[in-house]
Amino acid sequence: MPPTDAFPRAPLARDQLLRFELAWAPPYDWGWLLTFLSRRLIAGVECVGPQAYSRVVRLRDGGGWAIGQVDVRPCPSRAALVVTLAPALAGVQAQALAGVRRLFDLDCAPGPVNAVLGELAADAPGVRVPGAFDGFELAVRAILGQQVTVKAAHTLAGRLALRFGDALPDSGPGLASCALEPLSRAFPDAARLAAALPEELAACGLIRTRAAAIQAMARAVVDEGLVLAPGAPLEPTLAHLKSLRGIGDWTAQYVAMRALSWPDAFPASDLILMRALGVRTAPQAAAISQSWRPWRSYAVMHLWRRGTWPAAPPSRRRE
Repeated sequence: MPPTDAFPRAPLARDQLLRFELAWAPPYDWGWLLTFLSRRLIAGVECVGPQAYSRVVRLRDGGGWAIGQVDVRPCPSRAALVVTLAPALAGVQAQALAGVRRLFDLDCAPGPVNAVLGELAADAPGVRVPGAFDGFELAVRAILGQQVTVKAAHTLAGRLALRFGDALPDSGPGLASCALEPLSRAFPDAARLAAALPEELAACGLIRTRAAAIQAMARAVVDEGLVLAPGAPLEPTLAHLKSLRGIGDWTAQYVAMRALSWPDAFPASDLILMRALGVRTAPQAAAISQSWRPWRSYAVMHLWRRGTWPAAPPSRRRE
């Protein structure tokens, strides 16, 4: 629709929820994407229900910030997602909807992707690459996930949000939470974590090296112009990330895949990927992945989903 028709032109009531529909090109595997996000939630910031994803967002609104809740559900009658914004986000509707499009990979045209992936995607052609509503938040979550379980990273991210994030204001009628624990915080931005004292980060359970990596990245965003969003120059961004102590190729590729929406990212050193491909080394995994270019990010999702892939005849594969 024309941009002038996309957003309300009449003044909104203070308690008026804003509802939109964002279309996707079928097929779209909503259930798989919801499961992926549910395993990587940040407590107090995000929640997943049976058919819904909700989160708190903090967006620049003029000289200040707008903080409110976003709710996303599948449309029962059309190939679209229904997005509901809290009244507090009335002035930042375009930013909020753009974040939802990135997070749910709504701009993907699955036909060309599946044509390249072939048999790898044949049984689940609607799989998408979950993006990021906020690239810095995603990058912090990626660092927290280094060499720890998904559950441990979830716990650490929730502690950071609780200690450093802005509280969700009580601004009148809003959206219901889809979790037993209500949404309460926005994730802290780069400036807040860059200014944190080391002992404050330690109090959240972060080991020294992990805290230093997060603060180095936060300072790169605040002071050095590092952009963690689609449109950022790929190779300079990857190089900048890997120049920071504590951030290697796996983390840089993961951030590129989800925060930069790069469709050809491939964290070749990922243990699950190597196991799925039946190889021992990252160069071997990267060599196999060449046939899936330029859609290797989607191949990663399918390999993580499947767990195994016949990359070589059975006699040559390790069990």
